[in-house]
Amino acid sequence: MNMLANNYLEVGAIILFGIGFMILLLHNNLIKKIIGMNIMDTSVFLLFITIGYIKGKEAPIIVGGKLNTIGYVNPIPAGLMLTGIVVAVSVTGFMLALTIKLYEKYGTIELDEILKMRSE
Repeated sequence: MNMLANNYLEVGAIILFGIGFMILLLHNNLIKKIIGMNIMDTSVFLLFITIGYIKGKEAPIIVGGKLNTIGYVNPIPAGLMLTGIVVAVSVTGFMLALTIKLYEKYGTIELDEILKMRSE
């Protein structure tokens, strides 16, 4: 129990990922699937940022000529997460545009109804 209390952010990220995955699997509405995918993205970002943070270390901004790298947090995970956020926003916009096109063509955003119409 003590290990869960110490790693509550990691546990929260895993729970969020599970919630997003279940939304993605259980719902036929395309908007709900996009929301589930966004929850999964956010949980991965939370996990990586949590893992990359080191308590007691400073941001890698050199002030006053201190050049020793031991006192700084590694900036690469934060940079990768910023890139991941940009990609996630772009993919979300693309998925929403495709959902609009599907709605214009089929008149619904329910995946099972679209599949029925395609098979007829």
